[in-house]
Amino acid sequence: MALVLVFGLVLLVSVSLSGLAARTILSTALMFLVAGAVIGQGGLGLVDIPSDGLFVTGLADLALFTVLFTDGQRAGLPDLKEGWRLSGRALGLAMPLTMIGIAVPAHYLAGLDWTTALLLGAILSPTDPVFASAIVGRQDVPLRLRRLLNVESGLNDGLALPFVLIFLATAANREAHLGEVALELVGGLALGIVIPAVIALAWRTKILTAEPRLQALGPLAIAVILYASCHLTHANPYLAAFAAGSTLATMDRMAAEHFEHFGDLLSETTKFAALLVFGALITPERISHLSVGDWAVAVLAILLVRPASMMLSLLRTPLPARERSAAAWFGPKGFASVVYGLLALQAGIPQGDHVFDLVAITIALSIVLHSSTDVPVAKLLQLEPPDNLPTGHSKSATRLDPDEPSQP
Repeated sequence: MALVLVFGLVLLVSVSLSGLAARTILSTALMFLVAGAVIGQGGLGLVDIPSDGLFVTGLADLALFTVLFTDGQRAGLPDLKEGWRLSGRALGLAMPLTMIGIAVPAHYLAGLDWTTALLLGAILSPTDPVFASAIVGRQDVPLRLRRLLNVESGLNDGLALPFVLIFLATAANREAHLGEVALELVGGLALGIVIPAVIALAWRTKILTAEPRLQALGPLAIAVILYASCHLTHANPYLAAFAAGSTLATMDRMAAEHFEHFGDLLSETTKFAALLVFGALITPERISHLSVGDWAVAVLAILLVRPASMMLSLLRTPLPARERSAAAWFGPKGFASVVYGLLALQAGIPQGDHVFDLVAITIALSIVLHSSTDVPVAKLLQLEPPDNLPTGHSKSATRLDPDEPSQP
């Protein structure tokens, strides 16, 4: 209950300060991370959450699924077709370059063997701009930049999992069953398309009509069915989540629009809960033994490897230099890396604790840097915060859609 109480208090504070956070470097994501560190065993010791417990893995898994399902509904088939060149470069070139670029310093600076170093690279290669809300969530940010970041982050989480599983099996001296991994990918993609497609077609019949106040629950029901189906069949849930969101947006745009506000709130809630728990896991005992080389790996991954890989992949594209730089900066590390890091910790591989600690400090640094720089980057793109953000002079003000005209 202490964890629940702290979550409620931090949620209240973050909501109350969200207007200020939207205009400054103050980050709600960072607030939850810091709060978790304060109440964990490295702080006040109010909660004791074992990093190898099912609760942590389950919460991170659910948060990632929810975020991807919601983000997928912003990328229907027409959006994917229009942005496939940029997204394809990011997935096909930047992602493997990031994986290898992290593995090299992990081997030479952190002392990991090559298999484990590649495992770390695979874990940290997904990019999740869920902390860059001032960029991805702003309608006045260039559409192709938002689409690039959204599609890349939605697809690379699922695409990184096969590499994580292969390197995990190799590090544990087990045979990597490539056929099973491929089947999980195909299964996730198939379930993510078929389940929402069948339901969307059924909703077109005259007999199946939803009461207006319950319409947002339709996509939620799809998400619940899909989540359970993936875990029962061992299909890739992350690829399925994004595919399902995209399928629903393509076949039933009205349902996706009804779910959008509710889905955003749901994904924010699960994201913040996962950040609170993750912060509680980052204790002085976990990170005090890390060497200078270990910290250098984390810094290089964020400041050099990801930006260089993305900039290289976007050469000779129509993106202006300013937008390329923004795309290169945001990432890496979000819930996919949290989940995959926990998999490494629980797999019993020789250097599993070391891998998790490297993942933990990289994600923590990434949250601090990326969630605190989304507003400054938006300003560099010559964008200003919406005029109707709440201020201290108007406690009743609410944040409106930036496309709506302001009220007199």
